[in-house]
Amino acid sequence: MATDEIQSWAYDEPIRSPFALPRGALGRLAGRLMLWLNDPGELVTLIGKQGSVLEVGCGPGGLLRHIDADRVCGIDPSPDMLQLAARHNRGRDIDLRLGTAADTGHPDRSFDVVVSVNNVAMWPDLEAGVRELRRVTRPRGRLLIAWHSATGSSPIARKNSLAEEKLARIAQALGEPTRRHELRNLTVFERRCPG
Repeated sequence: MATDEIQSWAYDEPIRSPFALPRGALGRLAGRLMLWLNDPGELVTLIGKQGSVLEVGCGPGGLLRHIDADRVCGIDPSPDMLQLAARHNRGRDIDLRLGTAADTGHPDRSFDVVVSVNNVAMWPDLEAGVRELRRVTRPRGRLLIAWHSATGSSPIARKNSLAEEKLARIAQALGEPTRRHELRNLTVFERRCPG
């Protein structure tokens, strides 16, 4: 089975991984591993209770399941991940759609919080993705971009972490003021959108 290639702003070589654009049996296995390996607890605390939250690259829906908001939405470029997310969140009123960081399919100023976890390095164009996420975030809303932490307790997080210059580029794309949080296995950049 061939794995699709993704051209990324963060890597010199194309990404060939079932975790990048999960598809078919191998992609569904990758999604199940995401559910098993990722603990959303600290990130859920950082997000807090909200009116509306969009998760960009929601994968199999592990974080969505724990978000405390009146309106919860998730987008992902993989139909297989959206099916897993729907199954994993059965009984919850969650809006799941095909979409990418650069094209969420949502109107301007739609969400109090927009969050992306462990997929920013797979975006083809970092700046285009950040522009789109800022567009759909309400004034005074928060944009959170998380990636595997180099100081994480998980060997997987450490192995997949980005070099400091790549992390600096994420912070630069978000603009000032951007806060950096070091969670157990995630480096999170947080930017409050101007009011």
